[in-house]
Amino acid sequence: MTTLYGIKNCDSVRKARQWLATHDIPYTFHDLRADGLDEATLYDWAGSMGWETLLNRRGTTWRKLPEAQRDGIDEPKAIQWMLENPTLIKRPVLVTNDGQTHVGFKPADYESIFQRG
Repeated sequence: MTTLYGIKNCDSVRKARQWLATHDIPYTFHDLRADGLDEATLYDWAGSMGWETLLNRRGTTWRKLPEAQRDGIDEPKAIQWMLENPTLIKRPVLVTNDGQTHVGFKPADYESIFQRG
């Protein structure tokens, strides 16, 4: 089953959920705030796409971090911060039936991911 990870009130997540529903793609929604996320999953994502891709550096949560913390960021720190505060995870994260992981939402990307032959 395809799983969409995100936060309910995130605009990108809402757009992705609408796209999936419109295209009749069955999926499970995992709310990162309500349901949390385990460290192993986050390390799997970081291993497949890099922790830098997962880290949301555009959000308010990132900007509120002291500059000294942001400058000294590395993978273990980033993983710990994302576990403690899921808004630091770029959204949505889509994990398809075949285990591929994708970050963000663009309709053209989803078209390509879910091409039907």
